[in-house]
Amino acid sequence: MKNLLQQYKPFLLFLGKFIVSYLILTIIYQTYLNRFDAKNAEVDTFTQSVAEQSAMVLSWFDLKSYTMPHLTEPTVKLFYKGKYISRIIEGCNAISVIILFISFVIAFTGKFKNTLLFILFGTVLIHILNIGRIALLCVALYNFPQYEHLLHGVIFPLVIYGIVFLLWVIWVNKYSFYATESAK
Repeated sequence: MKNLLQQYKPFLLFLGKFIVSYLILTIIYQTYLNRFDAKNAEVDTFTQSVAEQSAMVLSWFDLKSYTMPHLTEPTVKLFYKGKYISRIIEGCNAISVIILFISFVIAFTGKFKNTLLFILFGTVLIHILNIGRIALLCVALYNFPQYEHLLHGVIFPLVIYGIVFLLWVIWVNKYSFYATESAK
């Protein structure tokens, strides 16, 4: 048994760090979300901010782009060209994707400074790309509403998760301790 534990120690350490960091970040996020009353259609401030930033990007294409609180759901309505196109829910803010990204980077440990800088860079990049994703999705849904499932359910998640996967590959191959050990 001791030999098995020793043999799989790197994997078990990775798994342990990933699970612990994921659970801690998820609990912190849930604590934040619990401050808002979803039963009274209250939207968390980060989701509200994502909706407003998406509307700002859309306003570069059309000045009739804006947000409006939903009166009966904890969502934000997003309008493009004066038309209600989509609702921004808590899941649209990419925090769960960012938590997954951060947990993976922490699990594949690197130097503290590199880890911190990569997490900050990755988080900002994911946020910016998410705003662009929402804006492009609204434009696409305005022009091609019949492809809603393909656009929202397949193409745009593939893009955001694809970017996260590329960030992970860069992290593991260039900055993690695994990369420095492989280089030797």
